[in-house]
Amino acid sequence: MNRFGNKFLSNTPPVVKNLIIINVVMLGALFLFQQMFHTNLNGVLGLFYFQSPMFKPWQIVTHMFMHGGLTHIFFNMWALWMFGKTLESVWGSKRFLIYYLATGLGAAFFYELVNYLQFAPEIAALKTAYSVDRINVSLLNEILQPGNRFYQIGRDLIRPTVGASGAVYGVLLAFGMLFPNTQLFIIPIPFPIKAKWLVIGFGALELFLGVTRTNDSIAHFAHLGGMIFGFILIKYWNKFTRNFY
Repeated sequence: MNRFGNKFLSNTPPVVKNLIIINVVMLGALFLFQQMFHTNLNGVLGLFYFQSPMFKPWQIVTHMFMHGGLTHIFFNMWALWMFGKTLESVWGSKRFLIYYLATGLGAAFFYELVNYLQFAPEIAALKTAYSVDRINVSLLNEILQPGNRFYQIGRDLIRPTVGASGAVYGVLLAFGMLFPNTQLFIIPIPFPIKAKWLVIGFGALELFLGVTRTNDSIAHFAHLGGMIFGFILIKYWNKFTRNFY
């Protein structure tokens, strides 16, 4: 094993290390299934809108370990390693894992809620137009025909959400709350910035992009959901756990 591998194994606490390994393995499985079986695992394990016929309950968890490509996973895993190793060292592995999974699930819940508020009127109109109680695969194929007035909602129903970003934003939020005055150097910002201002900036940016860029294929509200659930969980622990931070 090379020097970098040895340093990674020795300096990275177990939960962060294993989360990174699992995500990398799943990306390898994604590429393998595409090449060997012509199957897109993101279409099976990614998270679909709950009224889509492609939605399955396990996707609420599995989407956190899937990614769209090398760039996507690199930035998520880099942020998880950079901020998560400190949190795991302070909290302990058990609490950190609970926090990571809770913020990932919270991000999924918040994202589904925002989609429900956004899609509900159009899906109601779709069900009325076709006199159906639920959207099945055959109806989905019909509305995906070019020129159909429900084409866009059909596209939204077949678009999976993947990535650890919701949980990673929760990790970023936690780092900013526990170590607010830590100076960070973040590319491309040419000067150090305190962690608390970085968190506030990322939260404001995600809210702005979520409102103004609804079709850019990035789950901005999932990122916000991870931060919101992280904030609630930290406040709960701080109130009911002695010497939490």
